Amino acid sequence: MKIGIPKELTSGEKRIATPPDAIKKLVNMGAEVFVQAGAGEGASISDTELVESGAKILEDASAIYKTADIILKVQRPTVNKADGIDEMSMLREDTILIGMLSPHFNKPQVEEYARKGVVAISMEFIPRISRAQSMDALSSQSNIAGYKAVIEAASIFGRIFPMMMTAAGTVTPAKVLVLGAGVAGLQSIATAKRLGASVSAFDVRPAVKEQVESLGAKFVQVENIGGDNAETSGGYAREMSDEYKERQREVLYNCIKTQDICITTAQIPGQKAPILIDREMVHEMKSGSVIIDLAMETGGNCELSESDKVIDINGVKVVGYQNWPALVPKDTSSLYGRNLVNLMSLIVDSESGSLSIDWDDEIIKGALLTRNGSVVNQLLREMES
Repeated sequence: MKIGIPKELTSGEKRIATPPDAIKKLVNMGAEVFVQAGAGEGASISDTELVESGAKILEDASAIYKTADIILKVQRPTVNKADGIDEMSMLREDTILIGMLSPHFNKPQVEEYARKGVVAISMEFIPRISRAQSMDALSSQSNIAGYKAVIEAASIFGRIFPMMMTAAGTVTPAKVLVLGAGVAGLQSIATAKRLGASVSAFDVRPAVKEQVESLGAKFVQVENIGGDNAETSGGYAREMSDEYKERQREVLYNCIKTQDICITTAQIPGQKAPILIDREMVHEMKSGSVIIDLAMETGGNCELSESDKVIDINGVKVVGYQNWPALVPKDTSSLYGRNLVNLMSLIVDSESGSLSIDWDDEIIKGALLTRNGSVVNQLLREMES
């Protein structure tokens, strides 16, 4: 079993799919692991460390794709025109490709995997079931993104977070509003509370109110008069009705203009991120306030956010970085590597070290995009019908 780890080509991506601790585990499974030279540089991991963990270094991406039967990546295959590297053209028939392949927004590429005879497995499609928790890359990466968002806000904000009582007087705590109480949102709440802020949070799903309040935050409630179903079977937020959105905007408008920091994390699987902070809301915020948009990868929750930029709107800083996990590459690489190793344990026979894939396994079936020249994923098929 030959596993290849190419260097990530996506702009700004500093993570590596398998850092040294993950490589050791893959080698112990009986795999030969080949890593492209310099693949760990962005995460401050040297080639020497990778070799010491059991990997073999190959100089370029083409050597990785020619040698490996399984390609492990962070981001989907892409093109680097400057270096003349086209990862899609390098993929061989029957190669197993595993990574964050963003299938909802790159359907032509998924179809290309099928045409090339590639077995593509998307880490975003790992089912949200208890048996798959250790493989849930979305959660592992979002957790750190939620933490980093608060740290970034604190560095930009011109005041301290906690209440501070001094002989010269009292400094009031910063007011932080978190929009979206999924994994990233809950971590943002917890981090802001640890720093001493006064924290509120909003989510369309009433079921998360208890989690928000257990972290010491106030839950901002929008009355759901129409009884809209706010949650999918997988626990994600749904697109709400126009009537609900009108009430939501009114509540958030009144709340946001009193806040110092807003951190937005709301995303809907397979859809553009909903706009929660519009132009008028931004202009109503106090000068010196900060908006951190964690949903830029799917379009952003703030109408005025700009991709990978920090902009100033009448004194309000709007931060629109696309790839928050890549801002903390060492830890996110480590967690992602563990997610991949746990998935690999499902498809490798522990005794022989050879591939042994149960295509009917619930986890494999949920994450599998293409096989035998066809797009086989049920979620993608439903979206096309």
